Amino acid sequence: MNWIIYLLLIVAWLYVLWTLRRSKLTFWHFLVGSLGLFLILMIIVRPYIVQPLANLVAVLAGGVGKLTGTFSAFFKYGILFIDAEGGAITLQIDFECSGVIEIIAYISLLSFFNVYKLNEKVIVGVLGTAAIIFANALRIVIICEIIHFCGMDMYYIAHTIIGRLVFYALSVLLYFYVFTKPQIIRTKVGKFTYGHN
Repeated sequence: MNWIIYLLLIVAWLYVLWTLRRSKLTFWHFLVGSLGLFLILMIIVRPYIVQPLANLVAVLAGGVGKLTGTFSAFFKYGILFIDAEGGAITLQIDFECSGVIEIIAYISLLSFFNVYKLNEKVIVGVLGTAAIIFANALRIVIICEIIHFCGMDMYYIAHTIIGRLVFYALSVLLYFYVFTKPQIIRTKVGKFTYGHN
């Protein structure tokens, strides 16, 4: 029964997109398209990619932990074991830590961003997704290293403040190079243009 409702909503979404495109309402097409695709991917695709993403982040972060000897990873379960001052702590890379929300938001925005051609969207999509995964793994590494060297009392500050600041700073940098800079470069007003088109 749910699939019938989802299918009807997708058909309605596609119809609204078609109407907005025909009406040349570019902003609304981008907004409705991005938001709709985000919701569709969150409902249909997310359940299948959360655990593989968590495992991948654990592999990447765990590789650094193994090199430094400061924490170890159990890739199959997406779990990190940190030996810290005053004890040990186990971190599980779950839904929020997997980066799935950020990846789906990025792909949804990029899909309806009209600055790129289709082949460019595919390349930028793959590279951007890889960048988000690596940024997330770096965030996890920083959290683990802070806990290892500063103790378990630093968990909240490392996870909630420092880790998020690092991840969001890298995300802003990615969004600048993917969305803002190309938009400025390809802007054309009359005969004036920044790009070489």
